[in-house]
Amino acid sequence: MYTVKILSIEPVTHNVKRFRLEKPEGYQFNPGQATEVSINKPGWQEERRPFTFTCLNDNSYLEFTIKIYRDHNGVTNELGKLKSGDELIVRDVWGAIEYKGRGYFIAGGAGITPFIAIFRQLYKDDRLEDNILFFSNKTSRDIILKNEFSYMLGPNAVYTLTQEKTDEYLNERIDEKFLVKHIKDFDRNFYVCGPDPMVQDVTNALAKLGVVADALIFEK
Repeated sequence: MYTVKILSIEPVTHNVKRFRLEKPEGYQFNPGQATEVSINKPGWQEERRPFTFTCLNDNSYLEFTIKIYRDHNGVTNELGKLKSGDELIVRDVWGAIEYKGRGYFIAGGAGITPFIAIFRQLYKDDRLEDNILFFSNKTSRDIILKNEFSYMLGPNAVYTLTQEKTDEYLNERIDEKFLVKHIKDFDRNFYVCGPDPMVQDVTNALAKLGVVADALIFEK
């Protein structure tokens, strides 16, 4: 367990913030992995929540990109009130989402976070190849880091909206029909992260379409 100071907090979207923290000496992780975080204030130290690292392992700081839920008095609402100099508690590293080779990345909302560090590392190493991202959000203002994904992936960053119709994006839910329509090769790896019902539906659909279990990478 490590107590670390917040170095900076910046807005990413209307309800997502980027937190950069001190990095404990010797602390290491793989892109896509996470840790449990709590706030170092009375009454909050044992309120643990899992967050994915969105920095790279060789950065001099830790970074989390966190959706703030202001509609109830929970951890993220409290995180949204913090400022530079406040302290968080981070713990051991865990997580099953790790890059295993080129494939399709399917994300819903804040479920994009494990893919941020993966894409940043692949881009840095010039290994993005022809990985493809399908990123579903309710509206265009909810899209996290759209400019960065589009810069790194070009046309291989595909966005779809479920509650806003616009010519700029697809207007489809990511379901079996979507997968059949937009995926050309079911022999690749599939990385899936998002709300639990979405992950369940998408992984079930992919298995039905012939994707082998070893090629389905998600938090089980």
